[in-house]
Amino acid sequence: MAFCHPMGKYVLRPDSIRKLFDTVAPSYDFLNRLLSLRRDVTWRKEAVKELRGTTGWILDLATGTGDVALEVIRQGNGERRVMGVDFSEAMIRCGNRKVLRKGLSGTISLSLGDALALPFRDNTFSACIITFGLRNILEKERALSEMGRVTRAYGKVVVLEFTLPQDGWIRKLYPLYFLKILPRVGGWISGDRGAYAYLPESVLQFGHSENYEELMRRSGLTQVTSRPLTCGIASVMVGLKSLS
Repeated sequence: MAFCHPMGKYVLRPDSIRKLFDTVAPSYDFLNRLLSLRRDVTWRKEAVKELRGTTGWILDLATGTGDVALEVIRQGNGERRVMGVDFSEAMIRCGNRKVLRKGLSGTISLSLGDALALPFRDNTFSACIITFGLRNILEKERALSEMGRVTRAYGKVVVLEFTLPQDGWIRKLYPLYFLKILPRVGGWISGDRGAYAYLPESVLQFGHSENYEELMRRSGLTQVTSRPLTCGIASVMVGLKSLS
């Protein structure tokens, strides 16, 4: 898997970006809540709501520490199981501890995997979801194609990503927070400022929902829609896998 360099100048090696996420894994959840004022919890819930009516096995790509996988089960009324895949072993370990604490090890399975070559047969899952992970992947269209490949016909592919606010006062204040305050606070607590300098740079490179919508259509998904969350700080995009 290939990723954009934090400063946008060249492509960072996969093992380097993996080490970055391995390093911040212990403080990842705490910082997500702190830096987003807990809005990240609401954003994940809203993304998972797009899977309403979907039962059976669901793929959670870039599962991280497993928050989305747990939310998928919470909203599923006992009719879902989740396969979570991530490239960071440290993130998977954190996620597995959560799953064990919740007593859901028979319902949620988390494992290492590559978004560009998913180890699953065609039409395996009822739906796929990726949250705050697609912007990190250099070959975004290929990753979306893989998600579509392993999703059954008429199943949903849901993408939740950071985007750039377009209107109002938040458009003016957001760059100051995102580019100046967030990297300093995140770096101070996690001990890796580079990791939290990476976040705003990666969003700035691909910061509008229209970009993701176009990629989803090019990857073969249909009926693609999007909606902004919290004044456009994040957006959730949804596409359907067609019969063909």
